[in-house]
Amino acid sequence: MGEAAGRENEMVVKQDLAVVAEVRRFVRLVTGEWGVDDFVPCLVASELVTNALRYASASDDDVTFRIGRAEDGAVWMEVQDASCELPCVQRADTVSEAGRGLFIVDRFTRCWGVRPVAGGAGKVVFAVLDP
Repeated sequence: MGEAAGRENEMVVKQDLAVVAEVRRFVRLVTGEWGVDDFVPCLVASELVTNALRYASASDDDVTFRIGRAEDGAVWMEVQDASCELPCVQRADTVSEAGRGLFIVDRFTRCWGVRPVAGGAGKVVFAVLDP
């Protein structure tokens, strides 16, 4: 990415689901600087970070959240964790409170996916939101 993409905004997330509220505040701050509505970015960031904390990481592993903007104005975000286990979209029933995270991500993003970190050091789950 060239200079036009702007600098990267990054946050290390501690092993505590209460930190998801801090991630949303961070997203509001960053998207506010860009003049972008924060509802969908906050929703997607919450789901990505919650998934990483709940399923992917040991208690002593860091989870890193990053958010940025593409040249076309799209917002991208990614969550890196130390697990190589791939996330999957679960079929949630209508009464279950859990299991909807990646379904929500899939519905509200242009695209999302997973890429491995070199050396088997984990993975990055990324999502791109339309401008």
